[in-house]
Amino acid sequence: MLDDFFLRALLAGIGVALVAGPLGCFVVWRRMSYFGDTMAHSALLGVALAILFDINLTIGVFAVASLASLGLLALSRRGTLPADALLGILAHSTLALGLVLIAFMTWVRVDLTGYLFGDILAVSRLDLAVIWGVGALALGILILIWRPLLAGSVSEEIAVAEGLAAERARLVFMLLMAGIIAAAMKIVGVLLITSLLIIPAATARRFAPTPEAMAVLASAIGVAAVVGGLFGSLEFDTPSGPSIVVAALIVFLLSLLPLPWARTKTATEGGR
Repeated sequence: MLDDFFLRALLAGIGVALVAGPLGCFVVWRRMSYFGDTMAHSALLGVALAILFDINLTIGVFAVASLASLGLLALSRRGTLPADALLGILAHSTLALGLVLIAFMTWVRVDLTGYLFGDILAVSRLDLAVIWGVGALALGILILIWRPLLAGSVSEEIAVAEGLAAERARLVFMLLMAGIIAAAMKIVGVLLITSLLIIPAATARRFAPTPEAMAVLASAIGVAAVVGGLFGSLEFDTPSGPSIVVAALIVFLLSLLPLPWARTKTATEGGR
């Protein structure tokens, strides 16, 4: 018989994995993995500001991650620096600012390990409601912007020619990423969130015949990684968040084995 805290951890991890799969597909298609890292690193600054101003941590992380994505868009349009340089500056600056700010707040004790690597076993019922609520909202919005976002992932020029609001869809996608990072922070921590986004999507890429199939398969692989990682953590007494990522890595490595039905390209790569 599983304890209540373990069941809550399973449900929370599954909720994050279901929405991280489709979002992670766009991260892979658009080659935005470093962008995911940047937003995840900015989460720690959100934690520090939330503690400083005594507001909800999820709201604080979402606000800072959203501002980081908007700042990236504004700076990239100026064209003064390449995108990878901007991402590097934002990622390390926000992480360092968060750590320094926490160090100055001597009147509070902050468990950095929990924020950096997650503490899924400490998920409460309120956390569970937030995760599933944010996840359902994010999936609904993603379905609405799926066509212009997918077209923009293939070619921005084609999306514009077809009259699709690709730029607006990209902005909404960034805000969705901020929301999921804020919700998932307690699951795997700010340093491992990007792994949960990228590894299942990268694994699904080899087997899915269509973008939609890849999104569904990525979610399924993410759920399998959560379940396998949590039970592995229970069996071997290892940290839960890293164990989930290791489980996802094992599935990815198994997917590299030569299989006759594996695909080498997805529908979004046909012309590349």
